[in-house]
Amino acid sequence: MSEWVQGTVIENIHWTQNLFSLRINAPVDDFKAGQFTSLGLDIEGERTARPYSFLSAPGQQPIEFFFYTATDGVLSNAMVALEAGDEIFVKREANGFFTLDEVPSAKTLWLLGTGTGVAPYFSMLKTDEPWQRFERVVLVHAVRQQSDLRYQGLIDELSQEYGERFVFQAFVSREDVAGAIKGRIPDAISSGELERSTGIEINAEDSQLMLCGNPEMVADTTTALKARGLSKNRRRTPGQITVEKYW
Repeated sequence: MSEWVQGTVIENIHWTQNLFSLRINAPVDDFKAGQFTSLGLDIEGERTARPYSFLSAPGQQPIEFFFYTATDGVLSNAMVALEAGDEIFVKREANGFFTLDEVPSAKTLWLLGTGTGVAPYFSMLKTDEPWQRFERVVLVHAVRQQSDLRYQGLIDELSQEYGERFVFQAFVSREDVAGAIKGRIPDAISSGELERSTGIEINAEDSQLMLCGNPEMVADTTTALKARGLSKNRRRTPGQITVEKYW
């Protein structure tokens, strides 16, 4: 079992009332972009912990994580109150197979995420691998309100560096926002709206799709893609759909 190491909070970024990010200095082992570790705090004499994906790139310090403060989330409500200099426990060793080395090569890599489920994609996009293996990368981020679309500065940097090779498409379900699709990812795949908006076709020959976030989105999007002739990606039977249920 991986051991706990002590980390120090460098910064707590409060994006909105419910969204925040922690930047932590901690002596963790090397990890792959897309993997997760566990964070923990001792609350009322008991270690409370849960897994979170790295948002930071491998080898980057401080390490960074992106959180939603759930109403009944004991740990998230404790972490949101952390300040610079506070201690937090981090599992030294990372885990998980939601990584690009598990994904076959293709012309276009689609990264579909809801809420904080985009965190592992930012870790991947900061590395060279997606840009070396895919002609284009499409990042899709679905949120409830425009204020939930965070890390836009990083998205702008990727757009400037990679130009037409990088496409960002927002979904905002509860507001009308210019340039964003109003609705759900699976519906926009079934109707063709996502392809019309990005100008890129989704098909079994040219596309690889990674899905991360709300389990309902993951399940419904998988169903929509299977109806289009795509299949789950497994080591023994490679396909086009790689998934991670984020909670």
